[in-house]
Amino acid sequence: MATTPQPLLRVENLTKRYSIRKPFAAKSELTALQNVSLALPAKSTLALVGESGSGKSTLALCIACLERPTSGSIFFHQHDLATLPENQLRQIRPQIQLVFQDPARSLNPRWSALDLIAEPLVIQNWLSASAREKKAFQLLDLVALPRNSAHKLAEQFSGGQKQRLALARALALAPQLLLLDEALSALDCSIQAQIANLLLDLQSQLGLTYLFITHDLAMAAYLSHQIAVMRLGQIVESGPAAQLLQAPQHEATRALLAAAPRFASTSPIPALVDA
Repeated sequence: MATTPQPLLRVENLTKRYSIRKPFAAKSELTALQNVSLALPAKSTLALVGESGSGKSTLALCIACLERPTSGSIFFHQHDLATLPENQLRQIRPQIQLVFQDPARSLNPRWSALDLIAEPLVIQNWLSASAREKKAFQLLDLVALPRNSAHKLAEQFSGGQKQRLALARALALAPQLLLLDEALSALDCSIQAQIANLLLDLQSQLGLTYLFITHDLAMAAYLSHQIAVMRLGQIVESGPAAQLLQAPQHEATRALLAAAPRFASTSPIPALVDA
């Protein structure tokens, strides 16, 4: 009998609480995540959708090892990231990369494209200087940025080009999992379509796994195999993308569908322009 492959990422009963201290008031707690569980097979995309404040970004920070959960488990290649000591986490972090909504805030505007892409290799002390430069040029090619832009400063790129630059930088350490936190929402529709198609191409070429965090169900439908809907720190509905969108069961999913202008009345699956 064939065995079912283990997911690349498995989150089990994850809870994250923050302590809140206010002057002249008793200490209180904010629960950002409450018993969140999900599984993400390798080389697939899970879209995590929900309104602002639903806990999506907190979950991404926990998976990226930038926040410690209060309780629960995060299994990556069967390693529980929630319990690993810092020296072991440092070895795993390169395999999980986070791409943010606004690349302008994560890219030093006074650094060249080449320097920005190579920086993760410098931090990890990977490769020689000449090999890093060669790798950076290869990554420019991979995200369809011209080689003659290598010495341009980050501030000289357009919004869409900056997001391509952020992707190239995220790919420098050859990660297996990309956490895309609202990575398309700051772009206009035509540029969104271009970057979405680039993400699909990169997944096909490199065998990447994506956790795609968004409030946009239309884009989630286009990019993902599975969708999980979050509300108030919990996953309230999940399943195959087409099935969930055609027959939503939870009011939060129905509200998100109603707010997605790109859904046609006859079909819940949007047709993004090919770019």
